[in-house]
Amino acid sequence: MTFARSLLLYPLMAVVFFGLDMVWLGVVAKAFYARALAHLLSPTVKWAPAFVFYGIFLVGVEVFVVLPGSQQGSAARTTLLGALFGFVAYATYDLTNWATLRDWPPAVALVDMAWGAVLTGTVSLAGHLIARRLAG
Repeated sequence: MTFARSLLLYPLMAVVFFGLDMVWLGVVAKAFYARALAHLLSPTVKWAPAFVFYGIFLVGVEVFVVLPGSQQGSAARTTLLGALFGFVAYATYDLTNWATLRDWPPAVALVDMAWGAVLTGTVSLAGHLIARRLAG
């Protein structure tokens, strides 16, 4: 894949990632996080650091998962490596919080790590399919 096409792949993956995560955070798991983290949640979202996370994380997904997976031509491998990448990244956050913050709920850590795997695996598959289209 050319550099120009990989630059186009990035925002397309971002749309998928952001869309899925907003449905998860804003609809599916909203009540769960509100209950479990009520004592820690800010009344307003600080969007700047959230977008910095999304930006950095998606660079990692594209560079370490989608581009290598697309070169090998394996959607299944790309999806599984994406799921592992997401699990590891979300585990870093959640297990560090669990280890260092007072009253970090273990259920949040477990749900988040599972969501990180599902979300990143799905985005990696979408990225793989988009990359195939862009290369074709």
